[in-house]
Amino acid sequence: MDNRYFYDRRTHRAFSDREVTDKMLEDLLEAAAHAPTTGNMQLYSVIVTREAEARKALAATHFSQPASVNAPVLLTFCADFNRFTAWCRQSAAAPGYDNLQGFTTAMLDAVIFAQQFNTVAEMNGLGCCYLGTTTYNAPDIARLLELPQLVVPVVTLAVGYPAGEVEDCGRLPVKCLIHRERYHEATPEEIVVIYAEKEARDDSRRFVEENGKENLAQVFTDVRYTRQMMESFSAVWRGFIESQGFKL
Repeated sequence: MDNRYFYDRRTHRAFSDREVTDKMLEDLLEAAAHAPTTGNMQLYSVIVTREAEARKALAATHFSQPASVNAPVLLTFCADFNRFTAWCRQSAAAPGYDNLQGFTTAMLDAVIFAQQFNTVAEMNGLGCCYLGTTTYNAPDIARLLELPQLVVPVVTLAVGYPAGEVEDCGRLPVKCLIHRERYHEATPEEIVVIYAEKEARDDSRRFVEENGKENLAQVFTDVRYTRQMMESFSAVWRGFIESQGFKL
């Protein structure tokens, strides 16, 4: 396998009119379902949203960001202990998964499944975009998708054939991600080096200027992911998970 695929892959937010068939989706999801999973339990489900009005309603829960509006298919990947719990009860087995560890296990399964699909889909010519807003508005998403107890949406993928090429958005130097034997906490001097290339990018400089900030870090802390926003959505997320039957 040519590893250049992973270097050259891009996130796509604009899609062409070319149809993504049900057969193709099912084949890709079947392939993705062979991803690693805890205890071979497959603690996930995926909701496929294709119908125009349903996509429009679902996109609104993602703040109608371009990828959610433009994609012909939205896939909502859910942590799902409902199905496994039902099987246990029907088999005279006592499930004990309505807790933090149970939710974490199912969430990890769902995210691995989603990423496996993302990779397989891109390798077959599709473009994808993760919508990180799934956890922000999980209650509204669950209502639209009629999710039962012990089912929690964790991530959404916008999927379609790309409308065009996308520029590389850059990555941190891999050396800063790798720790040998023990974690090495970066020094202030090393932090400068690690983020230098990211800060020097034209798009980063533009973000700083457009938002009237002194540097790129302030764009993240003061504009894109503020403490107030993170704490507000944290409260919603925690409350929703508990309302779905997981005791945190």
